[in-house]
Amino acid sequence: MTHPVRTALVGFGYAGRTFHAPLIAACPDLRLEAVVSRQAETVSELWPDARVLTSFDQALADPAIDLIVLATPNDLHATQAGAALNAGKAVVVDKPFTLTAAEARRLATLAEERGLLLSVFHNRRWDADFLTLQTLIAEDRLGPVVRFESSFNRWRPEVRDRWREGAGPGAGLWYDLGPHLIDQALCLFGRPLAISCDLAILRAGGRAIDYAHAVLRYADKRVILHADMVTPAADARFAVHGARASWLKDGLDVQEDQLKSGLTPGAAGWGVDPRPGVVVDGVTGAREAVAGPPGDYPAYYSAVAGAVRDGAPNPVSSQEAAAVMEVLEAGLVSAERRTEVAL
Repeated sequence: MTHPVRTALVGFGYAGRTFHAPLIAACPDLRLEAVVSRQAETVSELWPDARVLTSFDQALADPAIDLIVLATPNDLHATQAGAALNAGKAVVVDKPFTLTAAEARRLATLAEERGLLLSVFHNRRWDADFLTLQTLIAEDRLGPVVRFESSFNRWRPEVRDRWREGAGPGAGLWYDLGPHLIDQALCLFGRPLAISCDLAILRAGGRAIDYAHAVLRYADKRVILHADMVTPAADARFAVHGARASWLKDGLDVQEDQLKSGLTPGAAGWGVDPRPGVVVDGVTGAREAVAGPPGDYPAYYSAVAGAVRDGAPNPVSSQEAAAVMEVLEAGLVSAERRTEVAL
């Protein structure tokens, strides 16, 4: 393929409008060819060079489309991804990959059989803080990790009228933020032995999970994943404790806010963490701020383009995303049974 990868974005809600459209448009090896949306006027105003399609089937039938990006409600992911693969399109699916591990495995097999790219948008692998943590672990700055705490908390006491907070399949915080937390843990430590998970609705009038607390059991460590929408002091992000030192990090990666503000991906200051984490020495108690690399969401779509055009590695394979769904699904079972579930 010598031309830019011609891409159709399906869905123009928060994820499509805030994340996918600007990141696709910023990649020189991709072209935002079309957007499937009922918001034709808004799409044309923001992306005048993109065609507006009125149905998903139009994108499937269009020979000018090489790649389909699904930014649709979670319960549509499996069906739409399967249809796109069967239509001969490469596919990117926003997280969560699917609603069940069985669906994820089926799609991974289908993509392999069709010889097509199937990737999942686990963009938090390219958060500045996570990139920094990977470097610290690779350089053995902390010693062997024995306790890992990853929190993604928000202060949203009022229930919003949107599908993510409704009672439908795939709604709720465990499907929304759980995939981010699980994927990062699996990137660092691999498959856990078991999971214990507590899921709850804590807000008055809530219809979907808004509190999630999971413990992943490994032979030599414990990984604690937490997300909720009821924390006024939502600063704590990571607390990683090794045999020699700890790493403490407050504040979320800035790239989402930069995208919301309209900053062009890759512009000056892009992804720079204003609140670097601190390494605390276990012997001396000395504290050292560690400024790691900036966050780099554009790297995901650059890698997707390379995979479609040149057969380069998939930045987030369907097999990796299926492993995330297995842990997420086991968490649902654990919460329902109120017991640890082996993996």
